[in-house]
Amino acid sequence: MIEQIKSVYRNRVPHILGHESVSKAAVMVPLIQDEKGLSVLFQVRGHQLRRQPGEICFPGGRLEPNDLTEESAAVRETCEELGIHANDMDIIAPLDIFVTTHTIIYPYLCQLKDGTMLHPDPEEVAEVFTVPVEFLLNYEPELYYVPLEMKPPEDFPFELIPNGKSYRWRRAKIAEYFYRYDDKVIWGMTARILHDFLQRMKV
Repeated sequence: MIEQIKSVYRNRVPHILGHESVSKAAVMVPLIQDEKGLSVLFQVRGHQLRRQPGEICFPGGRLEPNDLTEESAAVRETCEELGIHANDMDIIAPLDIFVTTHTIIYPYLCQLKDGTMLHPDPEEVAEVFTVPVEFLLNYEPELYYVPLEMKPPEDFPFELIPNGKSYRWRRAKIAEYFYRYDDKVIWGMTARILHDFLQRMKV
């Protein structure tokens, strides 16, 4: 038995537990030199889209079966949404993986080469805009916490756990950051990824 266990785990690469049951997405955090200096490029989702219309996000989307890696998915989605080519991007590094209750997001940081012409897909992108990195590094975002509560259904087998219905479930909260720039508000998963990137720049 021990030899069988060793053979199963000998060269296995660990994954995030439960990754099979959640959706996976990859996004690109694009840096670009423009008239403001080095800036982060954002896009506004098309207002006709079914999911999160009009919200600010980074280029990206769900992994597809023909994507070889998470990075290739991020590159593919960025090319499709911004109307650019893979060779218009210099990939700098992967950022920290973002795990939510329903999605695993693989963010990547890149720089768009000078002279790259954007041709956003009007079906997916309402507009693009940039925010100077220097502005973001000096900006203190608003921070709010959203509580998460465990509410087991009525048919949950309380009799199988200590203290039954009086069991003290752990409480958690989600940090929500808000970045304001002109008339734009960056929040949600985009702001979480942005905040992580900026915090590492400040170390």
